[in-house]
Amino acid sequence: MVRILFTMVDSQYYLPNDIGISALDCAEAFRLLSPKEQLYSHYLSRSAWYGGLVVLLQTSPESASIYVLLQRLFRKQPPAQLENVATAAGLTPEEYQAFLVFAAGLYANMGNYKSFGDTKFIPNLPKEKLKALVWQSQAFHDSPSEMEALWDSCSTLLFSLADRQKQLGLGDKGITSYFSGNCFLEDAELAQRFLDSKNLSAYNTRLFKKKSEGKTCYEVRLASAVENGETGTSLDGEGETRCGQYDFEDCVFTVSRGDYAPLMKKVSENLEKAKDHAANENQKRMLEEYARSFTYGSVEAHKEGSRFWIKDKGPIVESYIGFIESYRDPFGSRGEFEGFVAVVNKAMSERFAKLVSSAEVLLPDLPWPKEFEKDRFLLPDFTSLDVLTFAGSGIPAGINIPNYDDIRQSEGFKNVSLGNVLAVAYATQKDKLTFLDEDDKDAYIKWKGPSFEVQVGLHELLGHGSGKLFVQDEKGTFNFEQDNVLNPETGEKITTWYKGNETWDSKFSTISCSYEECRAECVGLYLCLNKQVLSIFGHEGEDAEELVYINWLNMVRAGLLGLEFYTPESHSWRQAHMQARFVILRVLLEAGEGLVTLKECTGKDGRPDALMTLDRSKIHTVGKAAIGRFLCKLQVIKSTADVEGGRALYEGYSAVSDSGSHNFLRLRETVLLRKEARKMFVQANTTVKGDSVDLVEYEGSAAGLIRSFTERFPDDAEEVEAHLLELAERDAPCWC
Repeated sequence: MVRILFTMVDSQYYLPNDIGISALDCAEAFRLLSPKEQLYSHYLSRSAWYGGLVVLLQTSPESASIYVLLQRLFRKQPPAQLENVATAAGLTPEEYQAFLVFAAGLYANMGNYKSFGDTKFIPNLPKEKLKALVWQSQAFHDSPSEMEALWDSCSTLLFSLADRQKQLGLGDKGITSYFSGNCFLEDAELAQRFLDSKNLSAYNTRLFKKKSEGKTCYEVRLASAVENGETGTSLDGEGETRCGQYDFEDCVFTVSRGDYAPLMKKVSENLEKAKDHAANENQKRMLEEYARSFTYGSVEAHKEGSRFWIKDKGPIVESYIGFIESYRDPFGSRGEFEGFVAVVNKAMSERFAKLVSSAEVLLPDLPWPKEFEKDRFLLPDFTSLDVLTFAGSGIPAGINIPNYDDIRQSEGFKNVSLGNVLAVAYATQKDKLTFLDEDDKDAYIKWKGPSFEVQVGLHELLGHGSGKLFVQDEKGTFNFEQDNVLNPETGEKITTWYKGNETWDSKFSTISCSYEECRAECVGLYLCLNKQVLSIFGHEGEDAEELVYINWLNMVRAGLLGLEFYTPESHSWRQAHMQARFVILRVLLEAGEGLVTLKECTGKDGRPDALMTLDRSKIHTVGKAAIGRFLCKLQVIKSTADVEGGRALYEGYSAVSDSGSHNFLRLRETVLLRKEARKMFVQANTTVKGDSVDLVEYEGSAAGLIRSFTERFPDDAEEVEAHLLELAERDAPCWC
C-alpha cells in the first residue's frame, strides 16, 4: 500500500504521455483581417513572444537554461529526426514520447513549473538516458563544449524533486524567481511598505537581498530596456521609477532599472513597428506609452497606456501586454509577463454586449447594500475573441483588465472571453469524467460549454467589475459618507478603509488573488439564477434550468478537484482559482439541507473514489441564500480593507484537514489518483512576406508544439538565447 501511494503522489510531477494537446484554430478569423490589420497583429505578436520569454526568468533559476538546451536540440533535429537518435541512445518509444511531452510542457508553461498549480514537472525517463540522447544529438556533435556546459548548468535541477523544489513558493515553502533565495515573508512585507512609501507599484519588480557592511540591503529591480547608468536616461521616467538609494526602517533600499533589458528592448521595438499599422490615435498612444513603460520601467506609463486601451472601443484586433497577473508571486503583488493578440468573434460578442447593457439592471440584484457598489458602473467593452497569440505561462478562458484598482474604480475596464480557447479547453470525454453520478455525466458533457460561457461572462463583467473600495485619499477626502454608511454585517459605522497609496493587492497580499477569484465565481453562481441573464445567452425554460444545474454542479466538482493544488506539507494552495472553488464547495456543504453531498466510495476498479451530488430543487433556495450571505461578507470585507477579518474568513474556509464531516486530506489522495492532466495549446506563427503576412499553423501534438517554438524566432534565435543565458547566469548566485 505504501508503495502504491508513493507512486500515485509522485505522478503529479510528470506530464502523462497521453496529455491532451490541441491546436488553437484562428485561421478564419485571421484571414478576414485586412492587410494592415494583419501587419498590426504580426508586430504585436512579435512583441508578445519576446516578452513571454521573461516568464522563464520569473519561474525558476533553471528554466531559461532548459529552454535553450531544448531549442538547440530541436533546431538541429526536429522531433521526427531526433527519434532515431533516441533509439540509438537506448530510449524506448515511451521514454522518447515522455521527453517530447516534457519539452512541449516546458514551452507551454514557459518554465518547468505548471502554470496552473505551480508544481514542478520533470522528464519521465532516467536522467542518464536523456543525457545519452543529448550527447548523441547533432547539436552536441556541432558544439560539444557549449552543450555540455548547458547540460551541467541545468541537469541537476531539471530532475530534482527536493522538497523545496517541488512547488513555487517563498522562503522554505518553495522556489521563486521574484525574490532572491534568502528572502522570506517578512522581507516581502518590508519591501511592500517601502514601495507604498514611494508610491511605487510592485508589478514590474523583483526583490534581491544582501548584506553589506553589517546592513541589510535590498535591490528593487525594475523591468526595463534601459539599464542603470546609461547616458541621458536620468531624465526619462526617473521621477516615475524612483531610481536611487534610500534608507528605510534601518535597511538600505536601491531602486534600479534594467531587469530583462535585452528582451524588454525587443518588446518595445516591435510595439513601435506595430504603431505604424494602428487603426486609430488611441492605439498609437497606447503603444507609445507601453513602449515607454518597457523602455524605462515606468508602471505609470503602462497605466497611461491602459487608459488609451480602455478608450479603444470595439477594435477588430484586440491586445494587451505587460506585467499583468500576480498569481505566481508568492506575496501576490508582482506581475507575470503576458501578452495576447486576438481577433473579435462578432456573433458571440453581440451576446456579451447585451450583458454589458444589462449590467446596471443586474448589479442591484447582488446581495450587498448599494453603498458598497461603485457610484457609477463604467460600461466596459466585452468581446469574444479568437486568440492568435497568447504569450506567457498559460492561456485563460476569460480576462478582466486592467488590474489597476484606481483605473477600474473610476475610469473603466474591458472584459474578454477567449472563444477558441473555450472551444477546446473544456471539451470532456465521458470516460474521463470523475466523481459524478452516471445520470449526471451526459448532461454535464452537453451543458458544460454553454454553462461555462455564462459563468465566464458573469465572473469577468459583474464579478471583477463590481464592488466599491472605500478610500481616504492623500488629502484626507473620503469616497464614501463616513457618518452614514453602515456595515451590513455589524450594523455599525465603517471603521476601516484604504488609505493613501494602499491597494487591494498590497493590503491583502497573499490572499488577494484567490479571494478576488472566489468573489467573482460567487457572483457568477448567484447571477446565473437570473432568468434575464440566461435569456441574454439564448437559454429559456427547461434548457435554462439545466444550464444552471450544470453550472453549479461544475463548481462543486471543481472544488473537489481543487484539492490537487493543495500542498499538505506547507499548508499552502498553489492555484488561486482552485482554492476559490474549494472554498465555495465548503460553503455549499456547510449550507446543509442536502444541497450538496460528498461521499467516499470504492470505484469499479477497486481503488478509492468519491461521488458528488447536487439537489437541483434546492439551488434557488438553500444554495442562493448560502452564496448570497457569503458573497456579501466577501464584498464588505473587501470594501472596508478589513484584512484581519478577510484572512480569518478566507483561510478558515481554505483549511484542508482530516477532521470534521469530510476527510479532505484523504480525498486529496483520491483526487490525485484520478486526476486528468490539463490540456496544452499549440499556437500559430506569423511571418511577413513583402506587404502581406502568412499564418503558419501546426498540428495539435507535442511535436507540433515543439516545432512552433523552434520556428518562433527565425531571425535572431541564437541572439535571444544568448541573452537568456546571460541574464540567468548574472542572477545565479542569488538563488543559493
